[in-house]
Amino acid sequence: MTKNYVLVDFRNGAALVMTVIEQHIFVTTPYSFLCGRLHKNEKGRVERAIHFIRVSFFAARVFTDIDDLNQQAEEWCLGQADDRLCPQDKTKTVREAFAEEQPKLLCLPADHYQVDERVAVSVGKTPYVRFDLNDYSVPFKYVRRTLTVVADLKMVRILDDQIEVASHQRSFDRGVQVEDLAHIHELQKRKAQAHEQRGMSRLTQAVPSSVQLLSQAADRGDRMGTITAHLLRLLDRYGAFELERAICTALLRGVPHPNAVCLALEAQREERNQLPPVDSCLPQHVTDKDVVIKPHGLNTYDELTVKERNSDES
Repeated sequence: MTKNYVLVDFRNGAALVMTVIEQHIFVTTPYSFLCGRLHKNEKGRVERAIHFIRVSFFAARVFTDIDDLNQQAEEWCLGQADDRLCPQDKTKTVREAFAEEQPKLLCLPADHYQVDERVAVSVGKTPYVRFDLNDYSVPFKYVRRTLTVVADLKMVRILDDQIEVASHQRSFDRGVQVEDLAHIHELQKRKAQAHEQRGMSRLTQAVPSSVQLLSQAADRGDRMGTITAHLLRLLDRYGAFELERAICTALLRGVPHPNAVCLALEAQREERNQLPPVDSCLPQHVTDKDVVIKPHGLNTYDELTVKERNSDES
């Protein structure tokens, strides 16, 4: 196999050398060339080519985005750059020299060399990954995990192993949150379910009969979130004891609904000749003192006492 050589600019020192070494093994096999380091006196050949591009193409050029710049670069390469005289043979243009050399060149491999940027990223408490100074959303189930970002000039793909979990258009701004509405809706739904479960746990601990009411309401197809929120408001207004009595009354009547509980609470209030309760807005540290704590059995302490007595006797 013929080995072709490409001039490489080593002016950036070790950093560029390491980059070339890392990519060398992936490029040389399919494209059949080696990166050879030439003498110092031949460095100007690379420098002159870079200078020509800077002054002939980039100088005073206006473009709107990367696609526009690439389009202009292609037109410049096929036009002005090809029409200049060949540096090695002034009797012909670059276009003519390339036409002579083209039949001798090897064909490119069918599989293109992947130049996408690939970075391992960690997802924190929030379902976002940070890449290139911007945040991209992922499904909430991937929080506190390590994913892989594969990015090109247009798209940012986020992978879990080899499975794509999210894809976004790449942003070249700074500090931007690029979000997928499906990820946000899923997160909001999850938060609502968690809030509903916390409220339901507080209700069932304070008022045990509410478990039966919620179960019967679920069988009827009622919305658990609405019923739980209504019962929690009644719990704050009337207290656990009165709400327990009212729920039992509603269950005896066969109406597992907050409206029936409200009627029972009002009937209990009228029996005691009390005024309607008024909601009070108290600070959080005051309301925290009224948190319902479920008592546990003391059997375990009795077992410990028996074990201590047995050990003393022995």
